[in-house]
Amino acid sequence: MKKLFSLTVTLLVAAGLLAQNVQYPFQDTKLSDGERIDNVISLMELPEKLLLFGGAGIPRLGIAAPGSVEAIHGAVMSGNPADSHKYENYSTAFPQGYGLGETWDKGALRTVGETMAAEVRYYSATSGRNSLVLWAPNADIARDPRWGRTEESLGEDAFLVGTLAGELVKGIQGPDERYWAACSLMKHFLANSNEDNRASTSSDFSKKLFHEYYSYGFYKGVQAGASSLMLAYNAWNGVPCTCNPYVFKTLYGWGMKGQLITDAGGYSGIVNAHKYMDDLVGAAAACVKCGISRYLDKFQPYVDQALEKGLIDEGDIDKAIRGNVYVMLKLGLLDAPGTENPYSTLYAEGDQAPWLSDEFKARALDVTRKSVVLLKNDKHTLPIDIEKVTKIAVIGDKAEAVIQDWYGAKPSYTVNALQGIKKAVEGKDVEVRFLDVDHDGSAERLAAWADVAIVVTGNHPVTSPDWGMSPWAQRTKLSEGREAIDRQGLELDSEDLVKIVHRANPNTVVALISSFPYAINWTAENVPAIVHMTQCSQELGTALADVIFGKYNPAGRTNQTWVKSILDLPNMLDYDITRGRTYMYFKGEPLFAFGHGLSYTSFEYRHLSVEPDDDGGLKASVEITNTGDVDGEEVVQLYVKFSGDDAAMRLKGFERVAVPAGRTVTVNIPVNKTDLSLWDEEQECWKVAAGKAVIKVGAASDDIRLIRSIRLHE
Repeated sequence: MKKLFSLTVTLLVAAGLLAQNVQYPFQDTKLSDGERIDNVISLMELPEKLLLFGGAGIPRLGIAAPGSVEAIHGAVMSGNPADSHKYENYSTAFPQGYGLGETWDKGALRTVGETMAAEVRYYSATSGRNSLVLWAPNADIARDPRWGRTEESLGEDAFLVGTLAGELVKGIQGPDERYWAACSLMKHFLANSNEDNRASTSSDFSKKLFHEYYSYGFYKGVQAGASSLMLAYNAWNGVPCTCNPYVFKTLYGWGMKGQLITDAGGYSGIVNAHKYMDDLVGAAAACVKCGISRYLDKFQPYVDQALEKGLIDEGDIDKAIRGNVYVMLKLGLLDAPGTENPYSTLYAEGDQAPWLSDEFKARALDVTRKSVVLLKNDKHTLPIDIEKVTKIAVIGDKAEAVIQDWYGAKPSYTVNALQGIKKAVEGKDVEVRFLDVDHDGSAERLAAWADVAIVVTGNHPVTSPDWGMSPWAQRTKLSEGREAIDRQGLELDSEDLVKIVHRANPNTVVALISSFPYAINWTAENVPAIVHMTQCSQELGTALADVIFGKYNPAGRTNQTWVKSILDLPNMLDYDITRGRTYMYFKGEPLFAFGHGLSYTSFEYRHLSVEPDDDGGLKASVEITNTGDVDGEEVVQLYVKFSGDDAAMRLKGFERVAVPAGRTVTVNIPVNKTDLSLWDEEQECWKVAAGKAVIKVGAASDDIRLIRSIRLHE
């Protein structure tokens, strides 16, 4: 009777599956996520499971590989098959990650994520090869401007990085509760902010800093919906992150369900670089036990041997690959053929490539304009009134190029600074002359000729074609860096050119296009106007011209403390930020403070209100009045000084708001309970920083306008 009942149930289930065009139970969307994942794993052979560690799909079960691409500031599609008859390897190129951070704009970051997700969906639909896992955002924190990968970071502050990273995650994965537009895979966990010897160094600091600072950007990303990340090359407190039990305990405590992957060479580095383990077989077992679900270097022989030696078993493999299957499920790859989801039918063969649309081009321009920081503007030098000038000199070797970085998207077009400036004055009685490099006094002569001189300068974001190992790399400028190469200086080599131009024409504007801060002390003291923006955007020149000619009122903010000297910085490998790093602990006078950025209008702050909410957090509100005569945006920043805290203050809220000229808006800034808490190392948990807390609201960390005190209770 029992056998008959079981057979009846089996037949009924089979009939239901057939009715839905379902061949396997995991394709049935009526089952729970857990049931579907369990069924996939139960149907797989051991060799198929091991192939998942290399990023494969499961062809026998009709499950395609999700694929992956770099995507810091645009989807990098160069890894797709080069079939030019089907598509080009283009995508929308936004400013570098550092520039995205300088927007201080949540909506802009979400837009970038949505754009990248749409474009990889297009590629996946039209190329026949999925590219649905985006290696973004980079939630590492730029604690030191010498870090070669500063260009990828959203800033030096954990709250800023976490908030913006969370918005990027939301944009990538989309609002649907069941499906993701694409998978956000954050990187690199954790405390990965030195490039020199990165594969063998240890980032050493307390568990308090682990939670409050170095992991916090990732934590906010997980809260926003991310469930996958890449482990860092370095060790934390002597144990490589790739197999560090505390690192994985933290991740699982957050509820991570997706892929946990090594960086390229990160697994072998456990043995070869860190010398933490004796052989790759033992390292493979340790990684599988921790939960690594994908390797970016050779792994299979060592995992095979670990199985043969009994160091791991198939049950360990099943647990490790579960995250890969979860990602496949959320991307719709486990569904039966023909099953539609909000993203599977976005694009089809013959559709226009999204990066060619006016909408996506407008997105690139909008985000780029938002990223521009007006560092200085004495005597109202900017904006330039093209009705009052007739001669403009553009000087500098960065004016004719839009340079892509190590992980730059390939834009279908670019507008460089010179093109943007020339386009802006078309139809006006304005002559623009250009000089790339100074020779025989030509820069001085050209500057003297002009009504206004614009020096366009900055770094080269690739700097060296290799990985920093060859004599070529040793000949690069000491103040430049990228992945695998830390900066050895902060001076701008072209500052002498700025001096020459300014001597000939005091009405000089410096457009600094760079991936990181420079110690431009002379320029900051003498040149009347300075704007900063980062590399790579396809609309770089248009955005720059819109700002310097007043078509767009800038509101970007520095996302890192700009120091005056390399001597202001602690040892590069000192990861204890309490010894003088970031605006929270820096004791010197910065060149430009964290959160700094000017506008063509002025704003008045009034009526700060701070009240507790029902969930243990705070509700702050402030009135912002545009007291100038042009519309503008203000970035309202809320900092908290906790009782007994060594930090000068901590950013705990911000909003970028538009305020028309002469108008007043009320800005609401909520602060949740966790952001009123500090990490208790003894109890291993967040605890509200009980006592008197000082709430500071202003336009920058050094421009606080209003202060209120409130008492916090546990």
